[in-house]
Amino acid sequence: MLEGRRHLTGMVPQVHLPGEEAEVDFADVWVRLAGEVVKCHLFTLRLSYSGKAVHRVYASQAQESFMEGHVEAFNVLGGVPTRHIRYDNLKPAVNRICTGRSRIESERWVSFRAHYGFDAFYCIPGEDGAHEKGGVEHEGGRFRRTHLVPVPEVATLEELNAKITEIDAAEDERILAGKLTTVGFNFYTEADQLAPLPLEEFECGVTLTPKVDRSSRITVRQCHYSVPARFIGQNVRVLLRGNELLIFERRNVVARHPRLTRRGDFRDELDHYLEILLVKPGAMAGSTALVTARQNGSFTEVHEAFWAAARAAHGDAAGTRALIEVLLLHRRMPATAIEQGMAAAIRAGAVTADVVAVEARRAAALAPPPPEDLDDECEPPPWAEPSGVVSLTARRAQLPEDNRPLPTVAHYDQLLTRQPKGTA
Repeated sequence: MLEGRRHLTGMVPQVHLPGEEAEVDFADVWVRLAGEVVKCHLFTLRLSYSGKAVHRVYASQAQESFMEGHVEAFNVLGGVPTRHIRYDNLKPAVNRICTGRSRIESERWVSFRAHYGFDAFYCIPGEDGAHEKGGVEHEGGRFRRTHLVPVPEVATLEELNAKITEIDAAEDERILAGKLTTVGFNFYTEADQLAPLPLEEFECGVTLTPKVDRSSRITVRQCHYSVPARFIGQNVRVLLRGNELLIFERRNVVARHPRLTRRGDFRDELDHYLEILLVKPGAMAGSTALVTARQNGSFTEVHEAFWAAARAAHGDAAGTRALIEVLLLHRRMPATAIEQGMAAAIRAGAVTADVVAVEARRAAALAPPPPEDLDDECEPPPWAEPSGVVSLTARRAQLPEDNRPLPTVAHYDQLLTRQPKGTA
């Protein structure tokens, strides 16, 4: 430092040309997901010239989420910045920080950047580096305070991201400080300056081949997911994405789960255990898969009522097997038709899978009109409504008395007295 001079801390205004630069960062958000408050992560990519930003919420900050956020943003923007995108030292992109701005990047991140053709600008570590991408630092907090407070309540992150997409589109009408025109107007000018997208999207998911254990589960990143029981003892192909996990049999998806992030968490689907439960019906009542089905609403009040009626009529084991056979019908028939079939079987007092199948096919063929809006407190349960199933015992009692004479078999008696040829 020269004598008589001193270092001053301050900010220097910058000029950004259209289509050249963008900034990326994650921000923590809280979401009430299926009734449980969980910590998620808000991905933000913001263009430096227009201020146009794209936001998505992910269950984790894993590399899959990081790259999927870029793909979503590039698709919304219709192009890629031509100069570079600014980052801090995010683990999904950087394996090791070297001196200055030098970084050792992960191989998949290098492949991703090469696929879309953009450079990465890494900010200085620490608080000083945050000022080098102050636009996105401010944007993440502003968006969270404006649109994610109070805590949003959704069933899935897919539902939340659909709402965020609408919010992003509406925010084109914002006017940033120091600007005379809206974000959308400025982005209209910038969109033509972006580099074009490649012909094919980059697959951001990670392919794994875990082995299915005896509990019909696989373990991925210390979390457990159920698969159909027929795969027990086999290795299956898994595609792990930012917010979901797909399980394949050749090219067909045989199971799909939301991605779990907490160590030891599990996700069981009742349908995956039905073949096992047919042999061990006593395990049904305390199974984790049944708890999950009740929580997500797939095991409804009609299922509960049918199960209770079947156990009362046939006993615990046989009644549970009857319910499992009905659950197997869900694989090839609509859920609403099966529920109508169960309701009809309960009303008729014939709680068997065959009756449910017949009534479900009839309900699917008739395609009944949508139900009227009724008060939930006054509406009777579905199994209490009039049924198309006819009780044969009650119907037989209503038939008129049959006074016709009994048929004669005298003609057949003549055949018995007829002697064969060649006999005395």
